[in-house]
Amino acid sequence: MIRQPPQRLSRSTPRKDTRSLRRALSIAFLMAVVAGVGLRLQAMDPPVNADAPSNVSTELATLGGGCFWCLEAVFELVDGVLDVTSGYAGGHVENPTYQQVCTGQTGHAEVVQIRFDPSRVGYERLLEVFWMCHNPTTLNRQGNDIGPQYRSIILCHNDAQKEAAEKSRAAAAARFSRPIVTEIVPLTRFYPAEPYHQDYFRRNPNQAYCQAVIAPKVKKVKKELGK
Repeated sequence: MIRQPPQRLSRSTPRKDTRSLRRALSIAFLMAVVAGVGLRLQAMDPPVNADAPSNVSTELATLGGGCFWCLEAVFELVDGVLDVTSGYAGGHVENPTYQQVCTGQTGHAEVVQIRFDPSRVGYERLLEVFWMCHNPTTLNRQGNDIGPQYRSIILCHNDAQKEAAEKSRAAAAARFSRPIVTEIVPLTRFYPAEPYHQDYFRRNPNQAYCQAVIAPKVKKVKKELGK
């Protein structure tokens, strides 16, 4: 909406009306200042581990291994990870919603996209954490989370990541008694999940699912990482 310029008061306007208008304008100005400060303070709340200088080159990794709340909480523990975004990938429906993905009909998996500083943590190390924090031998399932949206999947951003993922999967096979069923496919598009899914464990640590499912995984990975 285009704002119209305020009309000037005529000389014949009564003085008391002028004072009332000035008072109203002053209150409106103070409210705008307070709102602006609030927005700046909100913008100052940094994502977990967002401590890299702006000129540092970063890379992306996109992984799925069950509920994205779990993976997000785990990868936020890793030094060199700058931020983690929960979302959807690997399917055929554009701009999917959580409700659509939950039907299992979109082809999408719940995934996380990890932005990391490769000078501090390598892609191969992220894959080691990936095998550590989920069971890659159960097809379309992680615990009681059942459906293709919970499948184990590595979505590669380039050929180098594909090669590293295949080598990592082969090496990880020795740790499991059953065959690994993790897919390794090119990433075509990543769709960020709804805002209420982001930083879910950090914002809802006492929620029942967080306590029963995510907290034990976080504890396990913390131990493995020496934290």
